[in-house]
Amino acid sequence: MSKLEDFLSPKDEERIVEAIRIAEKNTSGEIRVHIENNCTSDIFEHTMEVFHYLKMDNTKQHNGVLIYVAVENKSFVIYGDKGINAVVDENFWNSTRDIISLHFKKGNFAQGLIEGIDKAGKELSKHFPWFNGNSNELENTISKS
Repeated sequence: MSKLEDFLSPKDEERIVEAIRIAEKNTSGEIRVHIENNCTSDIFEHTMEVFHYLKMDNTKQHNGVLIYVAVENKSFVIYGDKGINAVVDENFWNSTRDIISLHFKKGNFAQGLIEGIDKAGKELSKHFPWFNGNSNELENTISKS
């Protein structure tokens, strides 16, 4: 698996977008997935740049979560904004990473992303529940570059 266009099928992408919609149904938090062919710099630093580029740091409660995937590098990063990082258990991101990684190792990329999104959504709903008048601050799409 080395090409961006082969990473997920259109059906997989639909399933992932639906998982984001469902995960955000009970939270004011925002979840995005960004996929790139490769990352030629430090992947964590680049993920923070993508987070900013996607305006995920502009959410009112700083509760955005980005799952960044570099296909050729066979790497991914889960990045949470300062609001969510301030309230989640210190092992939360590692346990979420492990769930995604387990599926990725088996080639089940869509399922890994869906389960990571689900886990992040459940945690976000504990700390940032949906409230009346809550608006979806970011698109529920998969961004690519």
